[in-house]
Amino acid sequence: MFTQRIKRLVNYYVKLTGTRDPANIARFLGITIAILPLGNISGNYKLINRKRWIFINEDIPVDSTFFKIVLAHELGHAIFHRKENCAFIKNRTLLLTSGIEKEANIFAAYLLLSNELLQEYSNFTKEQLCQTTGYPQELLELRLK
Repeated sequence: MFTQRIKRLVNYYVKLTGTRDPANIARFLGITIAILPLGNISGNYKLINRKRWIFINEDIPVDSTFFKIVLAHELGHAIFHRKENCAFIKNRTLLLTSGIEKEANIFAAYLLLSNELLQEYSNFTKEQLCQTTGYPQELLELRLK
C-alpha cells in the first residue's frame, strides 16, 4: 500500500529540511504558496507553466492548525500528484475516499502527527489529543491506521 511510501517520503523531507512545517518544506521544494480569496475552497494545488503552486484561502488564519492541515494536504498533492490540479474543500476533503485525496490526507497526517507527538500525548484519549492539538479526529484516525 502507499502508506509505507508516504512514511518514507515524510521521513526523507523532515530529515532533509529539519522541520515538519509544511510551509518550510514547500519553500525548500520551490513550491510557491499564495493566500487568495477562494470562496468555499480551503486550498488548491496547481501546476502552472511547470511551476508548482499551493493556494490557501485567505479566510483561514495563517497561525491556525487548519491552515497547517490544508497546507500539508496540498503539499501531499504537490509531491505525489504533480500534474493534477486538486482542491481541498472545507469539511469534506478529510472524508473523501478517492485515491489521490486519501494519499494527500495520509501524507498530511504523517507529516503533522509525528511519533514524538503521539508519544507525548499517549496518556490522552483520542478526543483529548484532538482538543489539545487542534487536529481533527479524522486526521488522527488516518495516522493511527
